[in-house]
Amino acid sequence: MTLYSGYIRQPHYYETDQMSIIHHSNYIRWFEEARVDILSFLHLPYQAIEEAGIIVPVLEVSCQYKEMIHYGDTIRIGVLVEKYTGTRLDFRYEIRDVKEHLLTTGTSKHCFLNKETQRLVHLKKAVPEFHKIFADYAQLQNKIHEK
Repeated sequence: MTLYSGYIRQPHYYETDQMSIIHHSNYIRWFEEARVDILSFLHLPYQAIEEAGIIVPVLEVSCQYKEMIHYGDTIRIGVLVEKYTGTRLDFRYEIRDVKEHLLTTGTSKHCFLNKETQRLVHLKKAVPEFHKIFADYAQLQNKIHEK
């Protein structure tokens, strides 16, 4: 298993305000795009998770704007699994430019629910193969970042 290298994106013109600066509301969408991308990278696309009867709602999201992003910039959104417990999955995002300068940071917190009952699910019991992927990835990521 390898680490996720990030989600590369170029802002669209419609995402800007009058000053050609990316409107603040778009960053949350970008976090979601990057989250969907890392799940696909882990071979756990949302479609597979939902087909297993699990939904992953957003419980909380935050965004800290450090520098402006403009139309025409190329950015990379790094996604880190900040916490995985089997019932919770929290991500940390770092948006950087091509020179690796930090532009924006953020987080999102999620839980796993049974699609039909809307009750909390522990992946280790409900879908052990999903649990193994998340647990292994979180462990690999933590091991590499500790160095």
